[in-house]
Amino acid sequence: MEQHMRKIMEIQDISKTFFSKKGMFTAIEDVSFDVREGEFLVILGPGRCGKTVLLNMLAGLIDKTTGRVLLDGKEVSGTDSKISMVFQKLALMPFKTVQENVELGLKFSGMPKSKRQEISQHYIDLVGLKGFEKSYPSQLSGGMKQRVGIARAYATKPEILIMDEPFGQLDAQTRYSMQNEILRIWQEEKRTVIFVTNNIEEACYLGDRIILLSECPAKVKKIYEIEIERPRNMISREFLKLRTDISDNTDLAI
Repeated sequence: MEQHMRKIMEIQDISKTFFSKKGMFTAIEDVSFDVREGEFLVILGPGRCGKTVLLNMLAGLIDKTTGRVLLDGKEVSGTDSKISMVFQKLALMPFKTVQENVELGLKFSGMPKSKRQEISQHYIDLVGLKGFEKSYPSQLSGGMKQRVGIARAYATKPEILIMDEPFGQLDAQTRYSMQNEILRIWQEEKRTVIFVTNNIEEACYLGDRIILLSECPAKVKKIYEIEIERPRNMISREFLKLRTDISDNTDLAI
């Protein structure tokens, strides 16, 4: 397997503690790892262990209590256009078409209409939604809505695409189809992906590396380098061994 050597992002001893009248609560504690250029990095952890809090700190959307997150050597901020996010609950505009939703980030950046239509069409085609440009979200299936979210995130051409359990609400068949689609898109676009899930099998199927988090407060339990070639067979001996190893090392049933 190709190794991605250049560090595009450095996460240095970050923690997050929330303070309220009821006291303080630590969600993330002393988490450190690097993100390599072009890799598909999976962050795996039990439900409610703080994965989304961690992602929001990586994207600069919430402040860290301690530590630093560096992208290309500079501290990440919430206005950094080098990072795009895809959430489990997509914030698609219901009154806008597929094409208009994909163009949103480009429109906010002030890009001329003709140029943003050209870019949005490229990514609509890439995610397999050609012919649905004028459709509205209410007319789309769950998997199709996720494709719109992925196209919108890619359209701004980020250095890093962060995906927060994007397939968690899909049925099993659609989820498996979307896993293959996101790998296809990643291999074509060659952008860095940070993908969060609480599904061990999904992590093993998608990742170049897996960052395994502990239960809350989340710490890094182990980093797995995956040497299984793609396309991966979920019932192969090496795949099942990896899945078992991770399952045995997980704090809670995922």
